[in-house]
Amino acid sequence: MTTALAGFALGLSLILAIGAQNAFVLRQGLLRSHVFAVCLTCALSDAILIAAGVAGFGALTQAIPGLELAMRLLGAAFLIWYGARTLLSAWRGGQVMPTGQAVGSLRTALLTCLALTWLNPHVYLDTVVLLGAVAAQYEDRLNFALGAMTASFVFFFSLGYGARLLAPFFAKPRAWQVLDVIIGIVMWAIAAKLLLM
Repeated sequence: MTTALAGFALGLSLILAIGAQNAFVLRQGLLRSHVFAVCLTCALSDAILIAAGVAGFGALTQAIPGLELAMRLLGAAFLIWYGARTLLSAWRGGQVMPTGQAVGSLRTALLTCLALTWLNPHVYLDTVVLLGAVAAQYEDRLNFALGAMTASFVFFFSLGYGARLLAPFFAKPRAWQVLDVIIGIVMWAIAAKLLLM
């Protein structure tokens, strides 16, 4: 049980930082748009990556020299585009985004969610490399992995469904503009960090 708690604590601490994926889940939660599907996609993606890390997949990124650079460049390009799109939305502003009804298609939401997850090299560093390395120190790696996976499910569903508590604040157009500016800046900051690594 203590091994599972260690995995849960480490997994939770790694995903608490505001990043592209978390900002997207927060936005979807505020819009109440495809929340379950987005949260499930994020949590399942994390579970797959954690399982790969615990199984020793992190060695593959070290075995293929150009893989890490390609992942960083692709991830940075996507984040620059997504950040620009979000900042443009903030610039246009002026309208209240509807809450309580799906905005955009499920397909678009899931593709964006998958891109923000799988094109982000930090996700691989956190889940595959770091969690995999720490799990290797435990005799019961399965329980460690299950603890970390549980943390992902708890976090993403709490973020997605907990966002609705902020809905009254986001009834104002200015609040959405501020959120879009913050998300756009976070996306560009992560992209810059990836390019400068």
